[in-house]
Amino acid sequence: MTTESHSLMKEIDQVDSMVKWLASFGQSDSGGVNRLLYSPSWVQAQHALENKMKSYGFITHFDSVGNLFGKLQGSTPNTKTILTGSHIDSVLNGGIYDGVYGIIASLLAVKKLHETYGTPKKSIEVVSLCEEEGSRFPLTFWGSGNITGKYTLEDIEGIKDTDGVLFSEAMKNAGFDPVQYSSPQRNDIDCFIELHVEQGIVLEKKGSSIGTVSHIVGQRRYTVTITGESNHAGTTPMPYRKDALATAGHFISYISEKAIQTDPQLVATVGKINASPNVPNVIAGEAQFTLDVRHFKEDVLDEFCDHLANYFKQVAQKREMEITIDQWMNVQAVKMDPSLTELSKLAATEKNITFEPLISGAGHDAQVFGTFCPTSLLFVPSEKGISHSPKESTKKEDLEKGIELLTELLYRLAY
Repeated sequence: MTTESHSLMKEIDQVDSMVKWLASFGQSDSGGVNRLLYSPSWVQAQHALENKMKSYGFITHFDSVGNLFGKLQGSTPNTKTILTGSHIDSVLNGGIYDGVYGIIASLLAVKKLHETYGTPKKSIEVVSLCEEEGSRFPLTFWGSGNITGKYTLEDIEGIKDTDGVLFSEAMKNAGFDPVQYSSPQRNDIDCFIELHVEQGIVLEKKGSSIGTVSHIVGQRRYTVTITGESNHAGTTPMPYRKDALATAGHFISYISEKAIQTDPQLVATVGKINASPNVPNVIAGEAQFTLDVRHFKEDVLDEFCDHLANYFKQVAQKREMEITIDQWMNVQAVKMDPSLTELSKLAATEKNITFEPLISGAGHDAQVFGTFCPTSLLFVPSEKGISHSPKESTKKEDLEKGIELLTELLYRLAY
């Protein structure tokens, strides 16, 4: 084995071991991770990362909500910083790579650049974002949302977790007392680069090592409630029924059929359904289901959702039932910066790294930064497309390919 091969194997083992090291903070019995915002395992992980950054020679600081930054100071004065990283929090019993890989990859890439080329012209900062998932509190992107000015303390007023703990109290207990809060919004970010596991199966199916993301989909989420009439299951003839559950079933079937007809990139999901009174021998007087619709073009989303709303109302009226459609999420689709995407493709081509253009069907911090500064989102494959699960896995070689491309991209941007 050549010296170069030995070096590559050492780097591959390093990224794998560091991901597993960070996963040890909040590790579940099944091998997953429980690292919810401001929990003890979250605090331990952030401070362990801070120490790691310091050992690499980075200048570290926390902002007032708990985002952690490790800075490699640039030599050119009055230039904006290149920001790279991802989120430290997890879903309940989540995978060990989600978010964490992007932080570790950024750390190792910047460390390697410093060791190889010395001081960059532009400053580079690695960020461990405090929260993205919304797993503990009913709010997502708290970390990137504060950096970009999307959120302030007013947005968490009165919000509690399932144990009744106030968001503000959890902040205080984790060492970030809201009394000391000052806006973490930044005005010195040149661009943001996020490297993440795909959380899908496209790259593995295509046999590519990197996904270059052009768009992150917009999302619309609704709760649809149908009110009919409860009655006896044996004595009410079919023509005279106002069966809310049967109507919900018709709508759910129609949603899938219409989505397939509309656009191959459109996805529509009914993930939760309830019926009342929910007993075997009574016609359901009320049925309720959730609807999640995603696409990367706003006009496609709007047209599809408007069509469904009109169709639902027409059918409900014809069946003499009432219907309410409550929209509780409206996230706009975000386009990644085309010049950064092209730079990533060029670098991948020159490094002989196989890549595939992708649209992200999942939300990421890059979508928040994407409306604030030039942003790039890159994926490495997820084995079998599994994510948010202890079974989440990515091959060591793909982990290293991601770091190799990120290192090259940061070099071209900062040196």
